[in-house]
Amino acid sequence: MSETPILDIRDLTLDIVDGPGATRILDGVSLTMRQGEIHGLVGESGSGKSLTALSIARLVPAPPARYSGKICVAGRDVFKLPQRELQRLRGGEVAYVFQEPGAVLNPAMRVGAQILESLRWHRPGSASEAEVERLLKLVGLPSPAERARQHPHEMSGGMLQRIVIAMALASRPSLLVADEPTTALDVTIQAQILDLLRDLQRQFGMAVLLITHNLSVVAELAGRVSVMYAGQIVESGPVEEVLSAPAHPYTRALLASEPSLDNDADRLQSIPGQPPVPGDFPAGCRFQPRCPQARPDCATAAPALDRITPGRMVRCPYHLAAA
Repeated sequence: MSETPILDIRDLTLDIVDGPGATRILDGVSLTMRQGEIHGLVGESGSGKSLTALSIARLVPAPPARYSGKICVAGRDVFKLPQRELQRLRGGEVAYVFQEPGAVLNPAMRVGAQILESLRWHRPGSASEAEVERLLKLVGLPSPAERARQHPHEMSGGMLQRIVIAMALASRPSLLVADEPTTALDVTIQAQILDLLRDLQRQFGMAVLLITHNLSVVAELAGRVSVMYAGQIVESGPVEEVLSAPAHPYTRALLASEPSLDNDADRLQSIPGQPPVPGDFPAGCRFQPRCPQARPDCATAAPALDRITPGRMVRCPYHLAAA
């Protein structure tokens, strides 16, 4: 296994500039992934998960975006790549699978032609109908030659997600970013897609950044997890440790709100209040207005992301008090 991380994000900030002002979206995000690792990135909607993922390949246009910090993919600084190399990185070394495949695919093109287009850009020597059919077979689609001739509207949601995964694999990426890849699918198809992602990751040895709000998905697939809240990482570490002994009050609240067969309570717990919107983050700890363990100084002192054990980080100075 290579010693160079596949992905190394250090103190990433992302501002959206609007005239003379700017709105801070991401604030000091750091995340490292090794070859072959599945890393879960979890949090409520609006926490910054998807924008962190898009920033990896600078997919948030600048302007209006303004980046600072550092993002390295396989040792290369993404912020220093010339435009042509950046275009090769996008969908090449870093490939994306999004939650709405219908929004990714061109409805006027046959799906085989769309996969072929990806091959021509990233692996021109392999651009052939035979390779398209091999990729469709790889993602578990029956009758791949027939499927390649179909348009997106002729397929189910689960089939379309497999098509998008085949397109992502066409470039043989080192890093696959799966952003809520099962949200729009029914439970049975969700399980099939998750099994497919696990099998493909093992087969190709690629790293997978799995973005989700579902902690049970992270528990099933990932080896490490980072928890995001209001544009910051608030906890990270090995999945088993974080889920069995969460250190941050927000992580504990997320776990308490998850449905479980082991939970015999009449009603699920909910997190009081609403997540803050970018540009209106509270002073001090950003979770303190919703935190049942908040203390007076939590409203004034912004906590640092500190190491509590090897491989475990938490952004809460009072994590031991409520553990």
